[in-house]
Amino acid sequence: MLPSGGFFDPEKLKSEIQDLDTQVNNPNLWDNPDNARAILQKKSGLERTLNDLLALESEYQNLLELYEIAPDDPDVEHAIQNLAGAAHRAKFITLFREPADNNGAFLFIQAGAGGTEAQDWAQMLSRMYARWAERHGFATEVIEEHEGDTAGIKNITYRISGERAYGWLKNEIGVHRLVRISPFNANGKRQTSFASVDVWPDIDDTIEIEINDKDLRIDTYRASGAGGQHVNKTDSAVRITHIPTNTVVTCQNERSQIQNREMAMKMLRSKLYELEMQKRAEAEDAAKAAQKKIEWGSQIRNYVLYPYQLVKDVRTGVEKTDSDAVLDGDLDEFMLASLQQA
Repeated sequence: MLPSGGFFDPEKLKSEIQDLDTQVNNPNLWDNPDNARAILQKKSGLERTLNDLLALESEYQNLLELYEIAPDDPDVEHAIQNLAGAAHRAKFITLFREPADNNGAFLFIQAGAGGTEAQDWAQMLSRMYARWAERHGFATEVIEEHEGDTAGIKNITYRISGERAYGWLKNEIGVHRLVRISPFNANGKRQTSFASVDVWPDIDDTIEIEINDKDLRIDTYRASGAGGQHVNKTDSAVRITHIPTNTVVTCQNERSQIQNREMAMKMLRSKLYELEMQKRAEAEDAAKAAQKKIEWGSQIRNYVLYPYQLVKDVRTGVEKTDSDAVLDGDLDEFMLASLQQA
């Protein structure tokens, strides 16, 4: 058997699920609907976690038998390596405790001040997260993108679909700082650029968010395009402003104004949920809330490409010297450390 304790502790998970079962069977459960939904969501998440870990246990037992029969078989060796990778990723599973951790995510990247340099850096981050999502088998969809004036992008919004995408990404919120020799400077000077990352969960119908129509301002505008035949001839893009919180979401990449509005409303519900979670965190732990604030000059991670190569997370101290691998989506070590710290 795989060793119990640590991140793989099925008996502990079973005990927690049994405790939640007792609460679910309480006839007064729905006297407090919000609490009832939270209990059901937590129970569902723990059950998924237990099933995933038991699947790893079953695969381990199968490979153990195969290895005893054919220890030199390359296919068995390859399967063992794959299982080792899966076991490493499974360390994250038990750290996903919040109701929305098992959901997909919306990821927003915004170039900082600095024109072309910052916009190019935003595009590099965009590719980094797209490659990370690809490594995990997540589907990515561009909801909206604004190209830079000369190169790169001003901002982009991804919808990343997959089990626990939000749980993985939620601690990526913050400012990301790049130091490199500028490809846009004829003098070859070292340049520092900033871009911010925001993440909020792609919530489903099990998490209720009330939105009053009177609190919304909905604007339509012509979606930007690449020019020529791709320029949108109708006002299909949608911008929704939630007046009480001054939250703005936009969508322009769907085929029609109706579809853009539906996606924008979904993004708004998800964003308001994240704002509510941040308010609760602030009330419970001011230090934790401060960690999530996005302020220029208070970066969460530095990406140094010159005069040496080093990517370092300033919160956890995790660092990697293979910056090319990191920019190609090798982010798991940073994310695991942030989850463990949180």
